[in-house]
Amino acid sequence: MTDSTEQITVARNDAQGRYDISVDGELAGFTEFVDRGEQRIFPHTELDEKFSGRGLSSILVRDALADTRAAGLRVVPVCPLVARYVSKHDELSDIVDRPTPEILEFLRSR
Repeated sequence: MTDSTEQITVARNDAQGRYDISVDGELAGFTEFVDRGEQRIFPHTELDEKFSGRGLSSILVRDALADTRAAGLRVVPVCPLVARYVSKHDELSDIVDRPTPEILEFLRSR
């Protein structure tokens, strides 16, 4: 888990189309998103290896999905990490859409 003295922040980075997670001001990872209509598609997540094993990916995805809900958007978990997270959190089922072939083609065409 994380050190209790660390400053962990998650921020939406609209310029790069992702949510960034930082530890003590250092970028630790991100989850990308693409908005399409009423859906926010999450195609990819990365966490720097030096920050692994500290629960940061769960914090990142939790905060990104909370922000998505607050924006009134639906979640499309293409990224396996995001898909795993939503499968373990039934409270999110009301805002989750399965990735469709159309959505996957949309991502490939970008």
